[in-house]
Amino acid sequence: MTVTELSRPTAYRITGPRVLRAEWAKFWSLRSSWITLAVAVVLLIALGSIASATYSPDAVAQSGPSGPGSGDQDAISLALLGVTFASLAVGVLGVLLSAGEYTTGMIRSTLTAVPRRLPVLWSKAAVIGPVVLVLATLGALVAFQLGTLGLDGEKIAMSLDDAGVLRSLAGAGLYLALVAVTGVALGVMLRSSAGAIAVLVGVLLILPGLASLLPDSLYDNINPYFPSNAGSALYALHQSSDALSPGAGLAVFAGWAALSLAGAAWRLLKSDA
Repeated sequence: MTVTELSRPTAYRITGPRVLRAEWAKFWSLRSSWITLAVAVVLLIALGSIASATYSPDAVAQSGPSGPGSGDQDAISLALLGVTFASLAVGVLGVLLSAGEYTTGMIRSTLTAVPRRLPVLWSKAAVIGPVVLVLATLGALVAFQLGTLGLDGEKIAMSLDDAGVLRSLAGAGLYLALVAVTGVALGVMLRSSAGAIAVLVGVLLILPGLASLLPDSLYDNINPYFPSNAGSALYALHQSSDALSPGAGLAVFAGWAALSLAGAAWRLLKSDA
């Protein structure tokens, strides 16, 4: 080997697995990833456990029923009470993972290293989705198991062997994973952490409330298809007559996430960093 060959820099081919490894390393090197994931899991476990421990049939009879997609409170609706708050945490995490690079200017280095651009978006989604899926599902399982202690002896007490329980707990993890992926897409699309977080909160929490101002006939037809309502069908143990089935809820919410990713891909390809 000649001196010229030794001094020549090694050319590395850009492949999907290498981009994925780079995004994986980038994700875990950020303190915000650890902190936000911990906050989401703690909210999921703590709120579900507290709701189950403080459950009182008399209080329910006075205040009226509650629970996502269900007409009655049950062990699952209590254990998964923290899903709404956890969704905000993982959604913000997704936004920070993508929009944060635009804020710091690091996106220029990222896109210089990966000129084709789209592998960056797919890799970010492929990193955060499974991580949130695993941790959120485990958090939901812990919340339910702790909740069984508080509900011991109550009529609504359930175990993992009961029909629909495992499906609901897995559905909560899947819902939160899709929220995180949607956060990544909004961050790339809007390129502003504050703007993307505002849109995420508005779509998940505010939009369904504003829609209630519409005429009843129109509201009843479109209400189940709002992202948060479709997503709640994934983890509700019992569906009310106007709610989607778990399969339909998954299809609708996954469609919203896919639409967000498509918009992010278009913006990433058509706009300068």
